Amino acid sequence: MSGYFDELETRSADERSAALAKALPEQVARAKGLPGYDGRLDDFDPAQVVDAATLSRLPVIRKSDLGAVQDAGNPFGGLTTRPASGFAHIFQSPGPIYEPGGIEHDWWRMGRFLNACGIGRGDIVQNCFGYHLTPAGMIFESGARAVGAAVLPAGTGQTELQVTAARDIGTTAYAGTPDYLKVILDKADEMGVKLAITKAAVGGGALFPSLRQEYADRGITCLQSYATADLGNIAYESDAMEGMIVDEGVIVEIVTPGTGDPVAPGQVGEVVVTTLNPDYPLIRFATGDLSAVMEGTSPCGRTNMRIKGWMGRADQTTKIKGMFVRPEQVAQLVAKHNEISRARVIAGRDGEMDVMTVQIEASGGSEEAFGRTVAEVLKLKGKVEIVAPGSLPNDGKVIEDTRDYG
Repeated sequence: MSGYFDELETRSADERSAALAKALPEQVARAKGLPGYDGRLDDFDPAQVVDAATLSRLPVIRKSDLGAVQDAGNPFGGLTTRPASGFAHIFQSPGPIYEPGGIEHDWWRMGRFLNACGIGRGDIVQNCFGYHLTPAGMIFESGARAVGAAVLPAGTGQTELQVTAARDIGTTAYAGTPDYLKVILDKADEMGVKLAITKAAVGGGALFPSLRQEYADRGITCLQSYATADLGNIAYESDAMEGMIVDEGVIVEIVTPGTGDPVAPGQVGEVVVTTLNPDYPLIRFATGDLSAVMEGTSPCGRTNMRIKGWMGRADQTTKIKGMFVRPEQVAQLVAKHNEISRARVIAGRDGEMDVMTVQIEASGGSEEAFGRTVAEVLKLKGKVEIVAPGSLPNDGKVIEDTRDYG
């Protein structure tokens, strides 16, 4: 593995606290002056918000709040310090919800993670995150640029071409969802092609222990990051593989789900993140993800707080094949067909791949027609099962995750 990305990673607790005491009030002041916060911060003096304890008194903002303030001609809802035309990119996530993107050095802070993966100059990264509308492809490309690696902007699909390109250009590193690398490797085996990939930087889904071991058996070191379209990189693994180290450009709190109240150290709660990005000052952004703080610091020498990584969702929203499926999308699916009374999305595994089954209570209709609507509304293809009315469990769930996270 390479050395540290910068000196920030090994700061003492006192140095980090002093830097935060300066940067946090400035960021809260930026947010307070933005119309998108609509008076939420009026009762708070930014100069007094100097650490996580004082930050915890401020209200949280949720993904649904972003969608509520965004409208035509104002895609970021007054939550950015630049107009939409002042950013290099404008992305659209399901909702739709729009996010800004910059091309300034390591704007998404993903270089820190790629460096921890040992990726740098001399590497060629096959970037299999999507480049269409959503930001994951550009987030990882920005990180590769920050560490001096070359990028093949591969996106997803066309696996045989992916294998051919990886062989021809000598790809040494993979970036993408955890399970798609296996698809590429299996296709390479089928084609009789030996690839030079030895490093993998993954995100957008759970990295199951069995899959990580399979990559290790092939001589590939696979590490994962925790990032979102709104916040960029939040936390990342190092070669120590003991929890995930919080990025130096964010403040992470773990709170009781649905509230802004911090939990006791070590307890599982919802991840709330404040970003120090001056272009997009999100203050106490509730991710809906569950995690917990780990005691101590990483054996790799990086000194920031660690979290246990992704431990599920505080609500029923579930990530399948790298895409979030939300309860409101299931409701939209039901509303599209008069024959459907209820539906339930089940996230499972087939070997090392995510699979989605959609069980539909319906008095008529066909699996083919419902399947087309599933792909349209959920943005994913899956198996459709029509079941008898009244047969789905009466437990309030519309999304069920049956995967074993070890």
